[in-house]
Amino acid sequence: MTAHAPSAKLWQNARVVAIRPETARAKTFRFALTERSAHLAGQHYVVRLTAPDGYTAARSYSIASAPDESPEFELTVERLDGGEVSTFLHDDVTVGDELEIRGPIGGWFVWNGDSPALLVGGGSGVVPLMAMLRLARRTDMSGLVRLVVSVRTPDDLYYADEIVGPETRLIYTRATPPAFSRPPARLARDDIPQPFAPGVRAYVCGSSGFADAASDVLVAAGMPTERIRVERFGPTG
Repeated sequence: MTAHAPSAKLWQNARVVAIRPETARAKTFRFALTERSAHLAGQHYVVRLTAPDGYTAARSYSIASAPDESPEFELTVERLDGGEVSTFLHDDVTVGDELEIRGPIGGWFVWNGDSPALLVGGGSGVVPLMAMLRLARRTDMSGLVRLVVSVRTPDDLYYADEIVGPETRLIYTRATPPAFSRPPARLARDDIPQPFAPGVRAYVCGSSGFADAASDVLVAAGMPTERIRVERFGPTG
């Protein structure tokens, strides 16, 4: 008999099996479950901390890893000053620790890997989009995906050793690497890859300000509003 993954509504323990830095303020945590995670690209998990006095704090974090048959998955977490959960993850959690998680959660901002997708991320908003890019690469479906990433400087780029490729366009708004052809500037219409593939859907993820601006740029480039899906990241930590 095949074992089924626990319900996404239930809390379960996940063991930290690896931690690696992405930037000076972001780390990727790899977790292992007792059953396969069975997530979709674009979903998230909720991480819950419980203090000795019973006080709890929980935050949602997008899944960065591609769906597969493994019981392991990755969350990339930005450290926010004063954030109850993110600061604990960054400052206190070590390999071997177990944390309470619930998920995977989400059914609207997901990509199944079988249709054209234009991914537009700002800063930490690249995390769920990276799961989509990794899925496309793992399944040899990279031709379906185009990713545009906007960050302030090269030091702010998540997954710097992996994200660059024929599917990806990088936008720097404050400072660029040496000899980079595009000057620092905000996302603009000319940054959007065209022509659009038939039936393409856009996935936009970032802060509220970035999400609104990026959506406006996509509409100006000819993307129908009903084909734009938006995930906004808030300041909670």
